[in-house]
Amino acid sequence: MKRLVLASASPRRRELLSQAGIDYEVCVSDQEERNLWHTPEQLVMNLAMLKTTDVYEKLGSDDERWILGADTVVSLDGEIFGKPADETEAFKMLQRLQGRTHQVFTGVCLKMGDITRIFCEKTDVTMYELSDEQIQDYIRTGEPMDKAGAYGIQGMGAVLIQGIRGDYNNVVGLPLARVWHMMAAHGEMRLAGESRTANGLSTDDAKGQC
Repeated sequence: MKRLVLASASPRRRELLSQAGIDYEVCVSDQEERNLWHTPEQLVMNLAMLKTTDVYEKLGSDDERWILGADTVVSLDGEIFGKPADETEAFKMLQRLQGRTHQVFTGVCLKMGDITRIFCEKTDVTMYELSDEQIQDYIRTGEPMDKAGAYGIQGMGAVLIQGIRGDYNNVVGLPLARVWHMMAAHGEMRLAGESRTANGLSTDDAKGQC
């Protein structure tokens, strides 16, 4: 059976894998997120590749183990929205996004032995028109502060979203079905296993060590 190592500390990506019954381990990449390219597609794919390569080099080559790295950004009119630095920036982001349709890009890199697969998934998201008071109320929940684009569609931010076109899970942080089928094309995957880190810790205890 093929195994999967998630090169990410994202609790949302862990939740998606667990919900799908995919057995995985966690080994968090030490690579810092930085703007390497001009377009959202190039940015997320290259950051995903850096994370995957970092963990692959830590753990070594294994023809029975996938390494999965991913990165997600929000984009409006070609401008990239990452995670807000503070509440003021979160407000500015949401003020720009409200009443508009924006794009969510997730770059994915999968590596196993000599096999490397890199792709980008795009989902269009339309946000309701919001008053400044509604935006401030949402920011006060604290939810926007660790989310690309300053909202979480899987949480309280769901009430902000009028509709989407594309993969919902991609907006959460991982195009799960596409990842699964890409891995399954190269061999059987484990299902319904207990998730853990690469050194035997539970995912809740993972602190970036492998």
